Amino acid sequence: MSIQEHIKPLMERSDHQLDQLLSASTSASGQLLDAMRYSVFNGGKRFRPVLAYAACQAITGQIEDADASAAAVELIHAYSLVHDDLPAMDDDDLRRGQPTCHIKFDEATAILAGDALQTAAFTALLKHNNPGHLPKLLSELTQASGALGMVAGQMIDLASVGHTLDVAALENMHRHKTGALICASVRMGAIAGNASETQLSALTTYAQALGLAFQVQDDILDVEGDTSTLGKQAGADAALDKPTYPALLGLEQAKAKAHELVDTALSALEGFGPEAHLLRELARYVIQRNH
Repeated sequence: MSIQEHIKPLMERSDHQLDQLLSASTSASGQLLDAMRYSVFNGGKRFRPVLAYAACQAITGQIEDADASAAAVELIHAYSLVHDDLPAMDDDDLRRGQPTCHIKFDEATAILAGDALQTAAFTALLKHNNPGHLPKLLSELTQASGALGMVAGQMIDLASVGHTLDVAALENMHRHKTGALICASVRMGAIAGNASETQLSALTTYAQALGLAFQVQDDILDVEGDTSTLGKQAGADAALDKPTYPALLGLEQAKAKAHELVDTALSALEGFGPEAHLLRELARYVIQRNH
């Protein structure tokens, strides 16, 4: 069975959860809700919710307990993309082959839609079926999303345009900007499954390596991919003079780095049984994808 066949039911489950959450926002103004739904249901890979489900499955063999966490991380991700695409940030016109939110609607609507998606993430998390897990889950999501995680990474990214970073500084930026929410997705799924500290520690090592590999591959695709396949403007990083792994290490060394990180992620799963099969497949998928 291909990775796509494995994850399709999880993507559909995630979409159902997200649809229910946004359908409950009927009191929102028509344009605001339209912009929120447009930004969530525009062809995303649902990589983060799938990771949450896969991590929960690795602990319990089940996925149901990860529903709230899966929805929450995807809503945070969706909000971050809406804001990242704004003229004051990355100034992108395309996202997943479609006009970005501020192009489809307008800049003010995009800002407000992002704000609303962020708060919707915490509404989603409050629907978790075990109240005893909520403090840990909320802590994971807030740290990964804010000034200690994703937002910090975006700030570093903006400040780094036109500057040369060394490998350590580039890694620090991406561990925050991309890796923090990927790591939270895995940890939240594991927490929802009532993981032990030993299991959580191993999955954290897996997620940290996976998150960085994901970003290295993104950098590679920005060089080797084309706009129609990527769904966004190819070569955008070079055009903005952003620091990337291919620019710093060279393309072949960047590819070697991605493979090394995936090997680290797979090694972290050695103590898990067949229930972690999807986590293993997702690690391999990260460097095989073309968008």
